[in-house]
Amino acid sequence: MIRSSFFIDGFNFYHALKALGAPHLKWVDLAKLMARQISPKTEKIEAIYYFSAYAYWWPDRKARHEEYVKAINEVGVSVVMGHFKKKTRGCNSCGAHWIGHEEKETHVNIALCLLNEAYKDSYDRAYVVSRDSDLKPAITMVRSLFPAKEVIAVAPPNLGHSVDLLQVSTGKRKISRKQIEQCLFGAVVADAGGNVVATRPSQYDPPSTP
Repeated sequence: MIRSSFFIDGFNFYHALKALGAPHLKWVDLAKLMARQISPKTEKIEAIYYFSAYAYWWPDRKARHEEYVKAINEVGVSVVMGHFKKKTRGCNSCGAHWIGHEEKETHVNIALCLLNEAYKDSYDRAYVVSRDSDLKPAITMVRSLFPAKEVIAVAPPNLGHSVDLLQVSTGKRKISRKQIEQCLFGAVVADAGGNVVATRPSQYDPPSTP
């Protein structure tokens, strides 16, 4: 059996879901969704890694994100969190300045994990769920050092593939909206003992049917 691992760019994925205009799709079970990307007769999932960071200056969004992390953790997804850094931004035309936030570490964490797990020989096939060209050097290095390993570029929903990533990958996949709709968590996520681990935020409740 081919040992497959997934490396999910949480920000790429989130913004793709947001663009669909259906907030309930953000409450997606990543373990189920990634299982839809493999060929179960010839592959088994060894690990699923999710990389993101909390937007601490938006308490409501952070709380929803924390609830989601608890949910995916419960189904076996390994979460690797980076952080945001304050950054002064300005307008050259009007001279105005303000404090913005810049995400740090996510792509570095993905690159390091992808390479480290290759060195540990924990996978035969890596699925990189992102369209960010910043990951091209990491994929190139894995392919160069471990030519027997495959790296599949997976496009988030509603977005095309990164041409840069396709140039260095061995294949491609595309996550569809239908797959996401079929892989949503329920209103609560419970552990093996029936204890509630995470509760779906009301903003992610599915639309009511007429």
